[in-house]
Amino acid sequence: MADDLFYVYSDPGPVPEDDFNDWYDNEHAPARLEVPGFRSVQRLRALDGLTPPWLALYQIAPGTLDTPEYKGLGANASKREKALMPRLKTLDRRVYELISEDRPASRPAPAGREDPAPVVMTVSMSVPAGSEDDVAAWYTDEHIPMLLAVPGWRRIRRFRLTSGTGPELLSMHEVDGQHVFDADGYKAATSTPWRDRILANAVGREKRTFGLHKAWG
Repeated sequence: MADDLFYVYSDPGPVPEDDFNDWYDNEHAPARLEVPGFRSVQRLRALDGLTPPWLALYQIAPGTLDTPEYKGLGANASKREKALMPRLKTLDRRVYELISEDRPASRPAPAGREDPAPVVMTVSMSVPAGSEDDVAAWYTDEHIPMLLAVPGWRRIRRFRLTSGTGPELLSMHEVDGQHVFDADGYKAATSTPWRDRILANAVGREKRTFGLHKAWG
């Protein structure tokens, strides 16, 4: 069974960013990697000037967040964590299950640990009932092949929301850098009639771009 994605937006708000990052990098994220089922963690900082400014991506085994080990983190939290977390402006937690994973033929999955991409673009949206097959066909037959043909596009994963509040569908794009968004192939992939039809009916669309801050696991 494929791993789930634990997707967490955060905004430190009144908490000084240095304090926030010291806590997250040296306490919060490492503690979660000690929990069985947590495979890896990436922290990313917004490159688009939008909020929330921080995103954490946890690769987890299904059901990990329901285990006693994970639930025990709150009860055993440090004094700093108990004081800091209620002060955060945003802590938006979502869990997604994997729908598909695609890569360029020239960049197959590595045999060992995969290096995290320097830039990640996430696009989430909900779609009207009855249009799911059209959306899936658009991704499979047009959008994903066109994007994977763009030099610098590493991987595209699609997910479906299973827990939390947010758009139902998420696509995550791992790329070599923001320069890929200036490529003619990217512009072509984001200006087709089929794509325009899908987006015209999309609800709650969120498009974000983040740069890698730190990775574990």
